[in-house]
Amino acid sequence: MLDFSSLLLAAALSGTCLALTMFAIWFTAPRAGFVLTVASGILVLVAHVILFWRYTRDPDPLLCQIALALLSLGFLILCLSAMQYLGVSDYRRAVVPTFAAMAVCAALTFLGLDGVGFIVTYAVVTVLLSTIGAMFWINGSHDRRILLVVSFLSGSCAVSFALCGVVLMAKGQWTLGAAPDNWAERLNSVVSVACMTGLGALTLSLHHLQAQIELKAETMTDPLTGLMNRRGLTSLYGERTFGPFMAIVMFDLDHFKRTNDIYGHPVGDQVLCRFAAVIRKYARTGVDAFRLGGEEFAIVMSRMTEERAHDLASKVGVAFGTEIVATPLGPLRSTVSGGIGVGGTDGSTLDEVLAEADAALYAAKRAGRNRVISRTRIGKAEPDRPALRSA
Repeated sequence: MLDFSSLLLAAALSGTCLALTMFAIWFTAPRAGFVLTVASGILVLVAHVILFWRYTRDPDPLLCQIALALLSLGFLILCLSAMQYLGVSDYRRAVVPTFAAMAVCAALTFLGLDGVGFIVTYAVVTVLLSTIGAMFWINGSHDRRILLVVSFLSGSCAVSFALCGVVLMAKGQWTLGAAPDNWAERLNSVVSVACMTGLGALTLSLHHLQAQIELKAETMTDPLTGLMNRRGLTSLYGERTFGPFMAIVMFDLDHFKRTNDIYGHPVGDQVLCRFAAVIRKYARTGVDAFRLGGEEFAIVMSRMTEERAHDLASKVGVAFGTEIVATPLGPLRSTVSGGIGVGGTDGSTLDEVLAEADAALYAAKRAGRNRVISRTRIGKAEPDRPALRSA
């Protein structure tokens, strides 16, 4: 037969080691706030285990109330860490019901219904663990295999706590006067140790995965404008085949070198950011914006005809032409030229469509700038009407 006290002490030791490991990780990577939250939650659960072990030897109503409160609080913190990791900001949905249940549990235990207090606490923990598993499965956008394991472990632990409550209700143990000791409690101790150890290891894996994702995002993001850069363009579309309903618009700010020479690079940076803000307004599902380098930008459009692509690019030019940057030398208004490349009926590569868009862009420059030209309009005697004349 398993020794209940040994199981409790094993759970406390395992939790302490996990918490210390996570604190060490957080000290080296303070941005990983959810790791600190997980470590805090585990430490609260360790405190619960120690007090509960003490309660099994010296039953005391106050000790019982504190131990049950710490059990609910510890899993609440773990639930909040999951919300923190997944970007779910409405913490009140978990905090308010849990604290309400903790108050009910304390009142019941104070009135001598400690068995009902245990049942209420087990119900709260079951809901919190089920919520953790559901949130990771529904909201997670990372490796589904890791999320499946997180959901499975959380669900298994939730079932073990639910069984503890069911056994107490089945036996009608509304008043205990001592710590419950049955097969469900022993099973719960084993499952909790295994699940907490597994969840701790997965927390480290999720931290590592998050760090990789953040690093990848940084390498694919232009630090000045916040748009994706050329590396991001290659990563997203390098392996794609461009058909006739996919287009790329390349933009080049007109006379940008002169802007830098006359007004200075800080003003030039403001102009770049203004244009980035303009094209970001038109970014939506199927439309991605990039800064390729210097004053060159690009928009990739999916599920769009060449005519609609030309219309959208022209709207970008018009909108940017209305932007005014205040400078010490007076207000500055800039314009932009654009060239459109479209995928072929047999499929084109990213480089082929970019080359086509680049050729159309240079045609727009030669035609007088401040206009958008598409591939089918290169070589026309009458170039496109300018998007907007600069003042």
